[in-house]
Amino acid sequence: MQFFLITFFVFAFDQLLKFFVNNFMRVNETIPIIENVLHLTYVQNKGAAFGLFWGRSAFLLIIGVFVIGAILHYHNKISLNDYLQIPLAFLLGGSLGNMFDRIFRSYVVDFIDFRVWPVFNLADIMINLGVFLVLIKLIQDWRGN
Repeated sequence: MQFFLITFFVFAFDQLLKFFVNNFMRVNETIPIIENVLHLTYVQNKGAAFGLFWGRSAFLLIIGVFVIGAILHYHNKISLNDYLQIPLAFLLGGSLGNMFDRIFRSYVVDFIDFRVWPVFNLADIMINLGVFLVLIKLIQDWRGN
């Protein structure tokens, strides 16, 4: 239950932020939060991370379905009390958020702009956080901790 609750909140908050950006900003509009450090910049990303696979929506949707399937499969294989349920929920919520965009908008709404990195969104943060936490757990298990 906690897994699906976390997944829902990640997905819902991601979509809420994207809704506001999509409806209240123009494409490529930028709003400085901290000048030259953090801006809200509305980008319509038709690719994956860093613009990879630009315009390959069908391919990205197929990959997304496999990733979501793998997350759900692994979720069902481990104990509901296992620490990995939380990062898996982060991964699922973020993956669903970006997949929702690809299906219903034909692009992913990106808006977090640190000026030294490609523009990204909350779903991307949650996916990366989930991967990082899974890797930490795998390293701990490998080292015998």
